[in-house]
Amino acid sequence: MIPGAERIFVALDVPGRAQALALVDLLAPAGCGFKVGLELLAAAGPDLIEELAARRLRVFVDVKLHDIPNTVRGAARALAARGASLLTVHIAGGREMIAAALAGAREGTAPGREPPRVMGVTVLTSLAGTMLSRAAGVERGPADEAARRARAGRDWGLDGVVCSPLEVRSLRRLLGPEALLVTPGIRPAGAGAQDQRRVATAAEAVAAGADYLVVGRPVREHGDPRAALAALAAEVVRAGDR
Repeated sequence: MIPGAERIFVALDVPGRAQALALVDLLAPAGCGFKVGLELLAAAGPDLIEELAARRLRVFVDVKLHDIPNTVRGAARALAARGASLLTVHIAGGREMIAAALAGAREGTAPGREPPRVMGVTVLTSLAGTMLSRAAGVERGPADEAARRARAGRDWGLDGVVCSPLEVRSLRRLLGPEALLVTPGIRPAGAGAQDQRRVATAAEAVAAGADYLVVGRPVREHGDPRAALAALAAEVVRAGDR
């Protein structure tokens, strides 16, 4: 186990099952969780979630559900049955859809297990500045829109939100200590942002109040993924000790 790694989910954004399991085998002893997103789910199918859960690994299923309530309820039910620890929905889907996701997550959970934490996506980390207005016709800036959606998600019963590290501090104040805050867009100091715009280091995100960090390419594409994970975990520990 690597101290601090328990607060990191490594994104398995790879094209197939073999690549995903190779990364899991390498990094699971460190104590991190793993994120299964749309690319891997489409390539390997939901059996992979069940396989990881059977190994007692924490699986963050990041599919950003956004559909009519009945469809979302069924999808959440199926993902909970597979063993998801966390799953995501778009808060923009509205109150009824969120209620359906929460109901489905409870219905699909096996007896004696905790239902997955249902997390609301606020604003994608790939959007910044006026991009939100151009992409979705939203006149507010990303930070204001993230706060509006986070407040709605809390009122509708979500366990927490997924937000950029730049909004963590303000959303922690807004939502209080009980809300779970998960932050993608984590980059090592000095690394490029790539296709994400609103990014920060692991230390900055934790110091601002993040509970969990999602890290993909900085670990996955590193020459030594375990060393890259250990370096990020060390940042988490140092930030938590401040």
